Amino acid sequence: MRKFIALGLAMCIGASALTGCAKTSSGNKNTAPAPKGTTAGQASVPDKLTLTYVTSPLNVPTIIERDQNIFEDAFEDMGISLEYAQINSGADQTQALASGDVQILYAVGATSVILSAANGADIRVLNMYSRSPKAFCMYSTDDSLTTPESLKGKTIAGPAGTNLHELLASYLAGGGLTIDDVDYVNMSIADAKAALDGGSVDAALIAGAAAYQAKQQGYHMVADGEGLIKAIIAVAVREDFYEKNQDVIDRFMEAQKRVAAFMKDNQDEVLQIVAEELDLDEEAVREMYACYDFSMDVTDEDKAGFQKTADFMFKSGMIEEEMDVNSLFL
Repeated sequence: MRKFIALGLAMCIGASALTGCAKTSSGNKNTAPAPKGTTAGQASVPDKLTLTYVTSPLNVPTIIERDQNIFEDAFEDMGISLEYAQINSGADQTQALASGDVQILYAVGATSVILSAANGADIRVLNMYSRSPKAFCMYSTDDSLTTPESLKGKTIAGPAGTNLHELLASYLAGGGLTIDDVDYVNMSIADAKAALDGGSVDAALIAGAAAYQAKQQGYHMVADGEGLIKAIIAVAVREDFYEKNQDVIDRFMEAQKRVAAFMKDNQDEVLQIVAEELDLDEEAVREMYACYDFSMDVTDEDKAGFQKTADFMFKSGMIEEEMDVNSLFL
């Protein structure tokens, strides 16, 4: 069974990253040549950098960075143009990184990183993006769904290979059940919420704005991630790109710090910008924002959270071999 599940997830990762799910849009159009003076054996500065742009569920740094043109400005004097790829699926994100279509995954779930690495991909964690277990939820319109056992045979929708997928599996495990005991349908957060609204699924795995809306509609929260998952979102790159482009990576990380500083120093403006981007009122954003830790530093607790996720994925058959996650960090 473990081999079968792992093969199925590997096939999901193998799906085309730029078909249907991804849209790219250009940032800075400066296409000046890379700085001269590189010698044989040195990597030249790339003329284009593509990173993922994912605003859901509540990716505040991404929204603020784009609104303030922080990354674009950071790379302008290096002659590097910036492009964004809107890829919401974790599996499609890691495939885009592996193919070279994207150089930086700016917000990718720990589950996706581990699954990609387990399938032999070159993927490493650069730093952290967020942690938010309470922001990841399973909602239903049926308030009788109060235990793992009550979900047996039910149709549950949510994005595969993500923190929400792990949430479901971890919750089911509390009742001695597995994903095989439910009818699990792989859907984006938005589609899962729409399916729940339309009554075509019994429960939806949702987060951020979708979860807030479900709460406002009076839907029943079956569970959130507190005590079940760490809900770690990371920033990831290929190790070969990291080694060949240290100047680019250093510039990127400095720009990340500027994003964090803007968020700290302009909290009211940040709430307004995010509310407008996600079409929410500011009080809704304020309430959700309180569930998130956006520190970019990698802590021992973060590594322990990654290890917990990897151990769970092995035990549940999502990966075939045990993994020491320390190998994932640069």
